[in-house]
Amino acid sequence: MSNTKYLGYYFKVVPLQPTTEILIAELGNAGFESFVETREGVNAFIQKKDWRDNILDDIYVLNSGEFEIHFTSEEIAQVNWNKEWEKNFIPIIVDGICSIRAPFHEKPEAAYDIIIEPKMSFGTGHHETTHMMIQYLLKTDLKDKKVLDMGCGTGVLAILAEMKGANPIDAIDIDNWCYLNTVENVERNNCMNISIYEGDVSLLKDKRYDVIIANINRNILLNDMQKYTKSLHAGGKLFLSGFYKEDLHLITETCTKNMLNFVDSVHRNNWIAASYELK
Repeated sequence: MSNTKYLGYYFKVVPLQPTTEILIAELGNAGFESFVETREGVNAFIQKKDWRDNILDDIYVLNSGEFEIHFTSEEIAQVNWNKEWEKNFIPIIVDGICSIRAPFHEKPEAAYDIIIEPKMSFGTGHHETTHMMIQYLLKTDLKDKKVLDMGCGTGVLAILAEMKGANPIDAIDIDNWCYLNTVENVERNNCMNISIYEGDVSLLKDKRYDVIIANINRNILLNDMQKYTKSLHAGGKLFLSGFYKEDLHLITETCTKNMLNFVDSVHRNNWIAASYELK
């Protein structure tokens, strides 16, 4: 990676939330691969080879006129990712019982203590979608359940599933950075029941689960819904996030067509997570 050149974009955002979260999601879809949230907004990084002149043209929050966003950019020869996120990564505790922290943070009083180094992967628990998926897992009985974490990012959800007694667990991500980061974080948390794979929904052939977690994005969820259904046991649970509140109707409509009953939903700012059950 020493010769990889990056472009850094430094955004100042008003209002800070939920604008920053929406901006991160849209930049991720455009090809940006790492983000560091700041007190003023977010720093976003993309490999120079993936950059194009019109890369920001379709970013809604930049072009809608509804938000005040200013940015500067520069070319960076090499990024010390650990140093970047260490400056800004604050440990969090979800619902008072699940801690997510880096190795250099002090151990808190929490029933579940997850240690991660997110590097360039998504899933620190700070983002609304990850936070809500953690909440769903915390209130779900996972003892001896077979679980799939689809689009695992840092592996934080798979790790929590094992801490709650799930066994076995599969964690899948199409991105090599995420795959490697999950391997590292699974080892760091001494997990023994998680199998990690690099790939997409095609890896689910002939597999069945009691619980499937998929925190990805709307289009991938819609495209892969039938595969999720075929991979669930009768009565199995499906937890979905990675989309906006206005997309819930479309997601639920597609789930219903695939024999999945809507159970409930939760939301944080403009993001939403929903629970379904196979008939």
